[in-house]
Amino acid sequence: MHPLIKLINKNEKLVIGLISGTSMDGIDAALVVVKNSGINTNVELISFQTLPYPHQLRDELLEISEPGQGSVDKICKLNFVVGEYFADAVLEICGMTNIDIAAVDLIGSHGQTIHHLPNAIAYVNKSIRSTLQIGEPSVIANRTGCVTVANFRSADMVQDGQGAPLVPYFDYLIFHSDELNRVILNIGGIANITILKKKSKSDDVLAYDTGPGNMVINGLMNILYNEEYDKGGSIALKGKSSEELLSILLRHSYFKKSIPKSTGREEFGNIFIDKILAANNELKLKTEDIIATVTELTARTIAESIKFSPLSIEEVNQLVIGGGGFHNRAILKSLNKYFWNSEVLTTDEFNIPGDAKEAICFAVLANEAIAGNPTNLPSVTGATRPTILGSIYFT
Repeated sequence: MHPLIKLINKNEKLVIGLISGTSMDGIDAALVVVKNSGINTNVELISFQTLPYPHQLRDELLEISEPGQGSVDKICKLNFVVGEYFADAVLEICGMTNIDIAAVDLIGSHGQTIHHLPNAIAYVNKSIRSTLQIGEPSVIANRTGCVTVANFRSADMVQDGQGAPLVPYFDYLIFHSDELNRVILNIGGIANITILKKKSKSDDVLAYDTGPGNMVINGLMNILYNEEYDKGGSIALKGKSSEELLSILLRHSYFKKSIPKSTGREEFGNIFIDKILAANNELKLKTEDIIATVTELTARTIAESIKFSPLSIEEVNQLVIGGGGFHNRAILKSLNKYFWNSEVLTTDEFNIPGDAKEAICFAVLANEAIAGNPTNLPSVTGATRPTILGSIYFT
């Protein structure tokens, strides 16, 4: 029997979801049992882990992700190297849970985004949008022996969508409510929100990137403290946010841009960080005050982005937070201040660990691809129509 037919006919699957986010600190792997598909989807997390990238690999990925920095030979090599590490993450999570790799039905791999250009441009007489995720799926499929679904963003972009965010389909399946207005917030390198009005249908969902999540904080922590991130938000909590610097940062055009919209390292990477440091040449802020200010930027732009939705911030009943940024107590403190009328929760309270949420999502999206269900939401990405996301790779 063809492996695809076998998968289609299987109601319950053991699936591994993989992603490395814009922070590029490692590969998140979630081992889940997925039952059914579509609105009847049921997900049970078996295990989750993060496989850190070797320092050299992370440094090279960060380098090639900056505009004008990646060479074609280096990107070619890194595509296959990252694929090997993604395959390692699959084998490691199976090993730590004593599950035979042969028992895994399916892998969903987002890969590693190194460039994302969501807005249409004229190029060589064609109008295009483009994105690039590396981590060669054929390597993953053949190293593990598992059917692998990857390349989730391109099909939406061909339909004039932004190719992002993709998590809102998952958010709708798991978090929609008939009684409560919920905002689902993910704080990764970039922060994004999903607006779920009570009694909403999938066609009603809105979602968009709000701006930087951890990315700018991490970049400045590396420069100012030689640390990869502000653990627990401890440095930010020692400092005081500068209204003068914050007002400069809030002038960035992305924060005023209407939806649909998505962003990444192209707008909030090293170039943005260099502007912060240049501004501080005149402001002379303490290092902890710089970290406090960019941390406040994350929370402030999340709160202000609600204006693009049909909800006012007072109408948000629950703010549900996932992603690595929910460990940052300074971000949470500010979010509680801005969302004063909301119950602020984490996805853990819905049995979806915040660190694991995106990896679980791509396990679900892989299952939906096999089921033949469209998983882009045109109301979110701006695509002209729903489409099935993901390319399927066999061993």
